Amino acid sequence: MKRPGPLLTLLAGLLLGLFMLSLNATTGTKTASSSYQEKSPAPKSSPAPKSSPAPTRTTAPPSASPSRTPAPTGVYTGRTDDDSSAVAVSLKGGKAIAYFCDGHNIESWLKGDVEDDGSMRLTGEDGAKLTGTVKGRRLGGSADVGGGHYTFTIDKAKKPSGLFRANSQVAGARIEGGWIILPNGKQVGILTRDGKPSAAPAIDPDTGAVTVDGQQLTARPVTP
Repeated sequence: MKRPGPLLTLLAGLLLGLFMLSLNATTGTKTASSSYQEKSPAPKSSPAPKSSPAPTRTTAPPSASPSRTPAPTGVYTGRTDDDSSAVAVSLKGGKAIAYFCDGHNIESWLKGDVEDDGSMRLTGEDGAKLTGTVKGRRLGGSADVGGGHYTFTIDKAKKPSGLFRANSQVAGARIEGGWIILPNGKQVGILTRDGKPSAAPAIDPDTGAVTVDGQQLTARPVTP
């Protein structure tokens, strides 16, 4: 009888291989493919919140300042309420010059500022003062001159009405003259020679020409 020989050896090898495969299955040995672990997905980053555009800053328009009433201008002339004297006030650029005259020996030049409301408080030599307020085409107030108190309401002048003044030297004497031409054309003024007052001669209302002691002078309109 023949011996099994190589056939048995091959059969024994196959059985051993089957045994080993069965052993791996029962012991749970992991193969290389099963030992691979999937990486956990990285957490999704939340998108950055969109920044809201900065609110547009609206600048409120500056509040309009109240319109300023322009200071009154022009010349106001007339007589005092007791009709004893004449008053003239010249206004320009917030300034005022006034002349008070009785046509004989009482006179005063006064000056000062005019407020936005048209009021004024003017002062002159020897404590003279004049207060008044412009309302439309009229100027009302009072004057304290030469120890007397006078009230007045005078109107805005139209040519040839106005206020004039002259300063010069005549025959070695210092001449100073003031004239008020009233709305009715009459003139009230005083001329002083070296400080001595007297009634002033009439002037030409159109040119201001006046003759004093044979010499011709020019009286000029008065403005502040």
